[in-house]
Amino acid sequence: MDILNDISKAIIEASTTLSNDKYDALRRAIDSEENENSRWALKQILENYQVAQKTKFPLCDDTGIPHVIIELGSDRQITGELLNQIHEGISLGLNSLPARPMAVKGNEVERIEQSEGLFDEPGKLSPASILIDNVNDESTYGRDISPDTLNIHFLLEGGGPEIRSKTFRVYHKRSFENVIDTACQWLESSLKMLGCTPSIPSIGIGRTHFEATSLLLKSIAYGNLNNQNQHEEAIADRLNQSGIGPLGLGGRTTVLGCYLNIGCQRASGVRIVSIRPSCFVEPRVATLKLE
Repeated sequence: MDILNDISKAIIEASTTLSNDKYDALRRAIDSEENENSRWALKQILENYQVAQKTKFPLCDDTGIPHVIIELGSDRQITGELLNQIHEGISLGLNSLPARPMAVKGNEVERIEQSEGLFDEPGKLSPASILIDNVNDESTYGRDISPDTLNIHFLLEGGGPEIRSKTFRVYHKRSFENVIDTACQWLESSLKMLGCTPSIPSIGIGRTHFEATSLLLKSIAYGNLNNQNQHEEAIADRLNQSGIGPLGLGGRTTVLGCYLNIGCQRASGVRIVSIRPSCFVEPRVATLKLE
């Protein structure tokens, strides 16, 4: 029963709490922003975070779709019982927030058409399929990982960024710069339409659409704005030159940073690139470490 409560608390934490690295990045943005209106918007965003964390209210009315990444060390195992507990704990957490009811009733056609309406309980919203990650993968961002690791990462993914996301092939032309330039062009276009900037955009580059999107999700779970590599910094600098700014008000703070996750590649002329321009309440992530 304790693990159900722990999972429920993790969902609430992801929905209501700002991570330390994002808080630091927002403070830096407030200090450096010269546009008066944009600086005011950033301060209001920070105040929204502080109120949500204090009251345990969701950071946004769109409380997001749960995504789960299990980080599994070589000496650990997972069971069907644990997977069932994850689903049950997520439902408990969504009902306890309370989250916004978003689960659609009906069969396949009725769910697409939304003709039967919504369930009243927020907990009826099922998470996406669980992603199990090998901790020996290079996408763990250099963190201290041991064979005894069993971490469960909970991500809450909102609808606005999903509408502006894209996963597509890029002809790489044997050029890293060409692939990154294409991803930045996509992001520049999507950030103009996002509305709720500043963003922390994520980029995953892999061999298939599934892999690229998985790499993107892992970058959100593992990324740290206080530990950006040179490529992430360069992408953030370029996107901030767009002048979109907080809430589209202009200025130098279109993004607070960037997450870039490049996986294995295959011998071909294309790379599959997935981008997601998170809104300013994201990433919403919490981690449960099981000893």
